[in-house]
Amino acid sequence: MNYDKFRYEQKKKLQEAKKKQTTVETKEIKFRPKTEEHDLNFKIKNIKKFLQQKNKVKVTMRFRGREIVYSQSIGMEAMAKITEALEDEGVVLSPPKMEGRQMVMFIGPKA
Repeated sequence: MNYDKFRYEQKKKLQEAKKKQTTVETKEIKFRPKTEEHDLNFKIKNIKKFLQQKNKVKVTMRFRGREIVYSQSIGMEAMAKITEALEDEGVVLSPPKMEGRQMVMFIGPKA
């Protein structure tokens, strides 16, 4: 067998495997507790678009100054609303949790 021909075929197989391989990116959506209803719906629409592209989404709610007092009330309500709106398109990979002054939740596409 010709060794060069063998190497060429191996290279072609690797290229074909790369074509079929998908990369999962993590997109991030940021908002604040005072984000209005319409803006929140717009961000939910963007999250749905990311999930349809088979990407994971990191949803971050940033609290500034004294807003941190409302993290468990307003913050959890907003995260619950997002989770409820995305029941059809995605799955919550990690529930909302506080990381410093931010509340973070990961959502992945349904299999």
